[in-house]
Amino acid sequence: MKVLHVTRTLPQEMLGPMYLARAVKDAGHEMRAICLPDVRWLQKIREYQPDVITWSLMTGNHRPIFDVNRFLKSKFDFFSLMGGPHVTFVPESAREPGVDALCIGEGEETIVELLNALEAKRDWHDIRNLAWADSDGTIHKNPVRPLVRDLDSLGFPDRSVIYDAQPLYRNSPRKVVVTQRGCPMLCTFCFHHAWKNKIYGAKNSEYVRKRSVSHVIEEVQRMRAEYPLEFVHFLDDIFNISSAWLAEFCARWPKEVGLPFDVILMANLTKEEHIAQLKSAGCVYARIAFEAANDYVRNQVFKKNTERKELVDAAGWIKKHGIRLGSLNMLGGPGGTLEDDFETVKLNIECEVDHPLCSIVQPYPEFELNDITKNMGIAVAELDQFPSQFNREATIDVPDKQAIENLHKWFPVLVRYPSLMPLARKTVHKRWMKKPLLAMYMLYSEWMVTEQNQLYNHARGLARIPKWAPVDFTSRVATKGFIRVAGALGAKVVQRMSTKLQMGDERVVAHVD
Repeated sequence: MKVLHVTRTLPQEMLGPMYLARAVKDAGHEMRAICLPDVRWLQKIREYQPDVITWSLMTGNHRPIFDVNRFLKSKFDFFSLMGGPHVTFVPESAREPGVDALCIGEGEETIVELLNALEAKRDWHDIRNLAWADSDGTIHKNPVRPLVRDLDSLGFPDRSVIYDAQPLYRNSPRKVVVTQRGCPMLCTFCFHHAWKNKIYGAKNSEYVRKRSVSHVIEEVQRMRAEYPLEFVHFLDDIFNISSAWLAEFCARWPKEVGLPFDVILMANLTKEEHIAQLKSAGCVYARIAFEAANDYVRNQVFKKNTERKELVDAAGWIKKHGIRLGSLNMLGGPGGTLEDDFETVKLNIECEVDHPLCSIVQPYPEFELNDITKNMGIAVAELDQFPSQFNREATIDVPDKQAIENLHKWFPVLVRYPSLMPLARKTVHKRWMKKPLLAMYMLYSEWMVTEQNQLYNHARGLARIPKWAPVDFTSRVATKGFIRVAGALGAKVVQRMSTKLQMGDERVVAHVD
């Protein structure tokens, strides 16, 4: 059986289809991918003639994918399989025209069982993790299979499926690695608590799984032997979830790999010992999730279970050991006020955050935050109201909505230049300031990306003139300006330039731009 995964070209390589491809190929089937935009995409589909086309959906990008799938169904004969957070939490998606089945939860074993059934022309409707709609629109949701316990048993993600489709990923010296699945926290704005409780009904001991250090190191060694690799971006929700695992990793990484890397840490699990270990292993950038300075919003609404002192201590240790400090923040939390959001800015200033990242709250389907906003009468009424770029505006009806959206654009500048606070307070309520502030935000965000690039280049021993900060910043801004003017032409070179500029862009990776 031949499988085709269709996806947009995103600023960060997608590990999901890589793991699916490993399972598919190990089972004796084929798998390729197409990364849009691709001027030859229809011709490639016609030449490949896939038996199954797979998609991954998040709320906000679901409608365009349904539309493209329906368009392809009008031209080709294939089985359409939808996966990802949106369809996992919204099984009614099975009623969409052209959708044959949904994959609920983890998909490696499910897709192989489905392919085997289709190849043998057996009935597939009782395969676990699948949901489907019959002719009268009735939704059938099969039981889910147990979570994959031994992540090492999945093998290494088959990166060629994406790298062959989009050389930008293959050629980038910065590549993504994940060492775990699951998270023990109960954050109301995250899919993990809903996935764990509503989909699997699992305990933390079952849901949170970690690959062995040996398996992670071998994957990176294989990547470096086959592809350009000078920097590793670890995408785990909590890299320091196990002190024993972290100690082994930090002892072995510099000897067996020796590449610089960055991580995300959980403040209430962080010890200074962790930061010292990470520094010695080659970590150059660490992010801490502040989310909100207000204790009620952070712990009662968002359920972070993190004290302010833990945030300040973790941030202080990162700065003390010479690692670049990033923060993750959210504005517009239900039950909070505009002044609470200004306090979040002040917390970042107090901690001297180098790279402040900020988003606007979005209560996605089945997340506990969605239940909270429903009870408050401010939930998003329709799924199609969720934007694909969810950080430009607030979707829930919170007080001072315009001011929160404007403060979001001020956020990184204020953290780095606190003296501008009086001016920010005067302008956040001004609707006419929306576009000027957006322009300022985009320009300053480009500068923070330039700073980040300097960090990575220094860690990689690069000091050529094209890598200098003023040259990098000017080049990025000038090129993006050209892209905005010429983008309407849809030229292939413009599309490639736009994508390449976003590769590894921290704002996009952390859902801030």
